[in-house]
Amino acid sequence: MKRVLVLLVALWAVPLFAQDDGVIDVETTDATVAEVTQLADTFANQAEWEALAGRVEVAVESGLTSNSVLGELRSELADWRDTFLDLQSVNAGRIDTVQSQIAALGDAPEDGTDEDVTVTARRATLSSQLIELQAPVILAAEAHAQADGLIGEIDTTLRDRQTDEFTERSQSPLVPSGWSTAWTAVKTSFVSIGAEITGEVENPSRQTALLNNLPAILALLVAALVLITRGRAGGRWVSGLFGAQSLRGQGVWDFALSLGQVVLPYLGVLALAEALGATGMLGRRTTVVVDAIPSLALFPILAHWLAGHLMPTNSAPETHPLNIEPETSARAHRRFITMGYLLMVFGLVQSYGDANALSTVVSAVLLFPVGVLLAWTLYWLGHVLRRTSAPEAEDAPRSFRVALRAIISRGLMIAAIAGLIFAALGYSNAFEMITEPAAQTLYVLGVLILLQRLSVDAYTLLSKRENSAQDALIPVLIGFLLILVSVPVLALIWGAQVTDITELWTRFREGFSIGDTQISPTSFLLLAVVFVVGYTITRLLQGALRSTVLPRTKMDAGGQNAVVSGMGYIGIFLAAIVAITTAGIDLSGLAIVAGALSVGIGFGLQNIVSNFVSGIILLIERPISQGDWIEVGGQMGYVRDISVRSTRIETFDRTDVIVPNADLVSNQVTNWTRGNNVGRVIVPVGVAYGTDTEMVTGILKEIAEANPMVLLNPPPSVVFQGFGADSLDFEIRAILRDVNYVLSVKSEMNHAIAKRFVEEGIEIPFGQRDIWFRNPEALDFGAKPARKPAKKSPPKEKPDT
Repeated sequence: MKRVLVLLVALWAVPLFAQDDGVIDVETTDATVAEVTQLADTFANQAEWEALAGRVEVAVESGLTSNSVLGELRSELADWRDTFLDLQSVNAGRIDTVQSQIAALGDAPEDGTDEDVTVTARRATLSSQLIELQAPVILAAEAHAQADGLIGEIDTTLRDRQTDEFTERSQSPLVPSGWSTAWTAVKTSFVSIGAEITGEVENPSRQTALLNNLPAILALLVAALVLITRGRAGGRWVSGLFGAQSLRGQGVWDFALSLGQVVLPYLGVLALAEALGATGMLGRRTTVVVDAIPSLALFPILAHWLAGHLMPTNSAPETHPLNIEPETSARAHRRFITMGYLLMVFGLVQSYGDANALSTVVSAVLLFPVGVLLAWTLYWLGHVLRRTSAPEAEDAPRSFRVALRAIISRGLMIAAIAGLIFAALGYSNAFEMITEPAAQTLYVLGVLILLQRLSVDAYTLLSKRENSAQDALIPVLIGFLLILVSVPVLALIWGAQVTDITELWTRFREGFSIGDTQISPTSFLLLAVVFVVGYTITRLLQGALRSTVLPRTKMDAGGQNAVVSGMGYIGIFLAAIVAITTAGIDLSGLAIVAGALSVGIGFGLQNIVSNFVSGIILLIERPISQGDWIEVGGQMGYVRDISVRSTRIETFDRTDVIVPNADLVSNQVTNWTRGNNVGRVIVPVGVAYGTDTEMVTGILKEIAEANPMVLLNPPPSVVFQGFGADSLDFEIRAILRDVNYVLSVKSEMNHAIAKRFVEEGIEIPFGQRDIWFRNPEALDFGAKPARKPAKKSPPKEKPDT
């Protein structure tokens, strides 16, 4: 069979060697031999693949295969699927070459026009060669589809079984009849455990092994006792000893040294489990429980560690990691540690039930009290997370941290209530699948918070600035990366299979299809790398033009800016096209999307497109340039930047005005410095009636010609405008070398005019107005009427004494 397959593969590869003239292509011989060998080795195991596929089909159809066996079969299928995926790229280079050759020959004439016989024969030969080259690729794709379908059937079966397990209902643990059943089962299991231990103790070989291992066992027990009881205190002592000596990077060192509070107690638990196992006196059932102790002991150990970091008992609310009151934090500290011990007890009871093969009813009764306490702890912790000592302002937007805390708190409270309801109704599996994962989720979230704080402290340490991490982007990105990494962990906690995670990764690695183009992460990475390289080259060219090439030309600043900006647009566009082409993305497959996008642009983005096109017109036509003094829409200032959407104008008040490019193209714009900086200044002057006009004209002309900014060719002129209401009106009209100084020139001329007019005795009049009242007697200007003199009374006569 193997020889036949090798022969078939060799026949498929014949077109790779042979040309029409029978000459061997030496350049492709080595690669072709390697491909033939690879195909021969792979398809020689075709019988093995067919046998595996048959076994999987039978296992799925029967529905009696265990989950572990299905998992092993799925792992084998995944290996084969990866192999078939790799084989789909076999002969890819030669296939592209032959397709290019066929495309160069063109299609056969359809209108009956004669074609050269040599071209027709060559096209037929190449078409036959292409079919033979594509044969192994097609077979690999078919096998890949079969393997992928079988994997999907296994995953569906496993998910259905998990759903059935979740909805499986037994007798409620609240029914009294279950209590007697559980008591009887527990007594029976303890009798069996005692019998196993008694049998091991009475075994002479076990006794001899115990005596031989007794020193090691005692040493392990002493080490376990010391590490479990004093391990956390020792870790805190080391942390305080070394952490106090280094103020720089205090958070990083505190975190690293605090790990001793986890490592030392866990080493003690490992020593305890090793000592118990070394006695050799444990039976089969007790061994199962003891083997589960190291993993389950992590729950209380981590609870102590996380509670010390996240729920300190002596922290002020403004510096508390969770922003809660000290009294509430102290209670949360105790409850969180209690939850850790409850999780350990919960796991030990589960291991005890599995070791003794207890029924579902008995396991539900044993787990219910521990589960009730666990659910109550979860509910209380969820309620605490909703409380904060620093409420946000009413008009302030809700922060992401507060919103996330609210979601987590509600989730914990709902999980606790739902778990108790399911347990009371007899859905013990659902109770375990909700309550226990909810508690474990708190551990993951706590570790995420600590790692995020560690990233901030590490950034502060590396940047050597105390407050730089608060506003830096890198710690935020690290936080998002930590969340992405934690998603698979949370999925596994909540019941997802490892195969589900690997399947998602496989789908991601395979990519997706757009038309006839397969997009994979490798394509995205290649696209990003090529585009970044093209973008970097564009920026380097722009810098060279701006600083080295264009300053040596006679082009003005506006033209230089237009050339640099145009080079940027062209370079970025070419970089995008080259990146897309290099990544193998077929843009023709996006024609429908591009059509729909053009409709959306026509309706919703027309203003943006209008400004974009106007920006290109400004750069090409250059009615205004960078540095020009313009006036548009009532705003006057200098053009500082012309971008693709808008133009930035700096006014004389030193404020920036952003003007859409469409306004500069479609509206009236006054450019005071277009082409050159030469401009005219007009200075109006009024003198009193009776003044010698010829003398005034001569004085004003002298003042204009004396200003250094005024051009003498054409010479300045003085115009006698006319007879005003209060004065004889004159104007100085002069051409300036630089119109940007028009205000300062006008101010200097006015100073000179005032000084000369004083010297020559020329009066500059100002308007006076006389006001006439028709009835002034009717107006009261606040004067009080004069009082009439009071009449004097005659003096009183004095009585005679």
